[in-house]
Formats: sequence, C-alpha cells, structure tokens
Amino acid sequence: MGRRSDHSREELEALIIAEGHRHMAEAGFAKFSSREVAKRIGYSVGTLYNIFGSYDRLIIAINTRTFRLWAAWLEEGLAGNPQDRPQDRIAALVEGYFSFAQENTHIWMAIYDHRLPPGIPMPQDYAGQRAGLTEIVVREVAAVLPCDMRDIAPRLARSLVATVHGHCTFALNGSFALLGETDPLEMATARVKESLRAAGAKL
Repeated sequence: MGRRSDHSREELEALIIAEGHRHMAEAGFAKFSSREVAKRIGYSVGTLYNIFGSYDRLIIAINTRTFRLWAAWLEEGLAGNPQDRPQDRIAALVEGYFSFAQENTHIWMAIYDHRLPPGIPMPQDYAGQRAGLTEIVVREVAAVLPCDMRDIAPRLARSLVATVHGHCTFALNGSFALLGETDPLEMATARVKESLRAAGAKL
C-alpha cells in the first residue's frame, strides 16, 4: 500500500473511478467491492473514502461515468446519419438506449440498483453531469414537436424514457420472452412514436 504519494488527488480520483467502473462492469452492483478496487490500484480502502467521503459517493461517481459514456453512445448513433428523417432519429435514440443496456448490462443496471439513503440528495456536480443524457432526449423530442408544443418536451421526454426503460428492462430480464414477445425494441419504438404523434409530431 505504499503508492499513496504516487498520484495527485485529481489523478487518484480519476484512477479510482476508472478502475471502479471496470470492476462494476465485470462484477455488477451486487458483487461490487470497494476493497477490490483499492487492491487493484494498490491503495488502501481508506484512501478511496478519503477521496470520495463515502461508499455512496464512490458509487455515484462510478455511475456518473456510465451516464457520460451512455450520452456519448447516443450521440454517436445519432451522428451516423445526420440527414435522417425525424422518425429515423427517434428510432435511433430508442435503439441506442437498448444497445447500450445490452452491451453494458452490469454498469447500466448499477445506475438503478444503487439508492441513496433517504434524505440524502444527489450532489450537484454529479447531477449536472448526469443531466446530459436527458438533454439529448429532450432535444430530439423537441425537434419533432410543433413549435407551440415544444414547452412540453422536457416532461414528455422523461415519460418516454420511462417507457423505453420498462421495455428494455423486460427484454433483458427475460420477462418479454416469457410473454411471447419477440421484438421488444420494435414495440418500444412504436410506443414512443405513438406518444409523440399524440403530442402533434409528424412521424
């Protein structure tokens, strides 16, 4: 444990988040161990808590990195065909939600498996970073709505995210397979488009 002076505080924070994220991707939230992260980077577990203050804040930092990666994943999918029709961009957004979850299941599920203790708010610095993901959805939703309806885009976007999340979760945990549904992505996309059309979108 003799490497405590090898890194600045900022370097150490980045190192812990990167290795913690790697461990989370391998083990999942239920088997995540801060001691394992400390062992991997050659520091004591106390160093992790000196940097982040608590286990919860460590998990928040790791999960926030997932949000940033997820936002970049969505943007990359949308940028692939910048001239797409609006309905194609909406479909790409839904597909990006599904594909990220399918290819990064452990870190995706960790976002929802972790709960802050009652009365403890999300730190503002992390909340701001996480908002980038929702902002992408709001932007794309607003783009397909009539001008006089764009003020509802943030609220509608949150509802649509919940719809897609439910479909994605059922797809990953096998619930849709038990129900005989063979194409949950298509079904989620259809529900999103129906909601947008009901709000006036021309899709």
